[in-house]
Amino acid sequence: MDDATKELVAMGASAAANCHPCMDYHMAKCEELGIPREEVAEAVKVGLMVNHGAERAIHRKAQDLLGDSLGEAA
Repeated sequence: MDDATKELVAMGASAAANCHPCMDYHMAKCEELGIPREEVAEAVKVGLMVNHGAERAIHRKAQDLLGDSLGEAA
């Protein structure tokens, strides 16, 4: 895998993990490598989709465990 692909994967993973410092670091690396912002944005979108899926799944799990006790905050 080339360096550009690794950095795009890292950007998506950083978004999925909600890691602000990781995104800053890997964005700088993407810029150093000359990766177009559109490609970085696509990688981040994939990470956000993964994150959103995990968020929905954990919300369902919490709802199953806690039912009405969970309330509206979640």
